[in-house]
Amino acid sequence: MKVLIVGAGIAGPTLAFWLHKAGHEVALIEHAPELRTGGYLIDFWGAGFDVAERMGIVPELRARGYVFTEARAVDRNGRKIASFDPSAVMESNERYVSIPRTDLASVIYDTLDGQVELILADTVRELDDDGARVRVTFESRSTRDFDLVIGADGLHSRVRKLAFGPDEQYEKYLGMVVAAFDAEGYPIRDELIAMMYADVGFQAIRLSFRGDATLFLFSLRHDGEVPTERAGQEALLRAKLAGKGWEVPDMLDLMTRAKNFYFDSVSQIQMPSWSSGRIALVGDSGACPSFLAGQGSALAMVEAYVLAAELARTDDHRQAFARYEERLAPLICSKQQAAQGLGLAFAPKNSFQLFVRNAVMKMMGLPKVADIALGRSFHDRVELPPFPEQTPAH
Repeated sequence: MKVLIVGAGIAGPTLAFWLHKAGHEVALIEHAPELRTGGYLIDFWGAGFDVAERMGIVPELRARGYVFTEARAVDRNGRKIASFDPSAVMESNERYVSIPRTDLASVIYDTLDGQVELILADTVRELDDDGARVRVTFESRSTRDFDLVIGADGLHSRVRKLAFGPDEQYEKYLGMVVAAFDAEGYPIRDELIAMMYADVGFQAIRLSFRGDATLFLFSLRHDGEVPTERAGQEALLRAKLAGKGWEVPDMLDLMTRAKNFYFDSVSQIQMPSWSSGRIALVGDSGACPSFLAGQGSALAMVEAYVLAAELARTDDHRQAFARYEERLAPLICSKQQAAQGLGLAFAPKNSFQLFVRNAVMKMMGLPKVADIALGRSFHDRVELPPFPEQTPAH
């Protein structure tokens, strides 16, 4: 089949890899003029790690990533108030790596080795599914026909809007925003230690990277309109973080000069179905668990793998879409429910929540505390189906 995948983040290239392996003709389109850089660090483990192993990319992920040995919470004066080994949460240092999200995307894309068509600086404008094919009109005004169109274009998916309706129907805003930017030459470094400072309404994290680079990550409570332009986003951060302690003023001084700046709402996408006719969604576009879930990228790879496996198993896309959703919808639902209770950890609402957060962090290294604090669904296992060796004729 001819398949158009919209979005070249995590889910899109993963799906392209497996669909190409199954013998489909794949085109991958990305609205940005080049593959994206910047973004935040993700902790990568679980079933997503299993997919990465099947793709043969784990050695490269380890080479680019980090295994942090300590998560350390400090007060406004930089004094340590809690510390734990992240392996207490991940359950193992052997099958976990922290890696910048765009590095993960780059490694996945490299597996395509030029065998999949890549279209940059364009996206879909109209989708006409007549039951036999999908006629796609691009922003560039050209048109092409595809057997399937898969939206892998993230939280603010264009495909979802065109095929399923406006964002308001499906987006659940969790009352927070997240921002990340990096800088070189920051004078304070704590190698392989995630430094965290929280106060009422926000959390700031500092991570030292190779090459004298430092990543700063903020999560903040915000009840108003979420700005979409960088100037407004920076203004919101400065207003919300004015007068805060630790190194926050120094971090904000570097923000405007940061080349890579990421900002977005903390939201979930909750849909009754991930497909409509010959159009389907994968990753955050159809089932975003939110930044709070901590596994969005890994789940996106799992969804892409399962969707491709089901499409490789049958020549009936309707059956494949149904089995894809049947396999994964309960898992995604549990992840979303668990994430909704984790706002306390990322941005306490009040002094009591801040006290509870710090008290729990002091106990995170104890047996079973991580499961209780984060919810057992944080460790849900996924049984990946085998990828068919023989694919049906298409």
